[in-house]
Amino acid sequence: MNSADMRIEQQLTVLLRRVQRIHMVTATGDVHLERSSYGILCQLADEGPQRLGALASAFGLDPSTITRQVQALESLGLAQRTTDPTDRRASILDLTAEGSDALDRTRRHRRDRLQQVLAHWDAADREDFARLLTTFNESVEALMLADARS
Repeated sequence: MNSADMRIEQQLTVLLRRVQRIHMVTATGDVHLERSSYGILCQLADEGPQRLGALASAFGLDPSTITRQVQALESLGLAQRTTDPTDRRASILDLTAEGSDALDRTRRHRRDRLQQVLAHWDAADREDFARLLTTFNESVEALMLADARS
């Protein structure tokens, strides 16, 4: 492993610790969103209503784990299941109006904090970081898909 790869691995470890701290300090409003709840709500908002199996696959989780997490969202009134019109045996999960509102408030607060972090960065560095982070995430996803096929 070359020096740059070692620094990347080290900085990813730091980033993972920071992400947990960011999650804790950006929880706002009447509803405290667990990290998993926030992820599911973002997935639904960004990708639209989904079957639980699709959510489990998107997060690389066992269906029983997703089911428990979804039940927590439903009990908070943030998400709701409806019957899948293409297969009446399955259900589709979607945000409720309250879930959409809670996610919007949380995202706004997180993005405000991110603006504070990036305030001293110039526009070109922000664009480069966004591009490289996107490329990194796409590479991770491609590796995960290849692993799942193996």
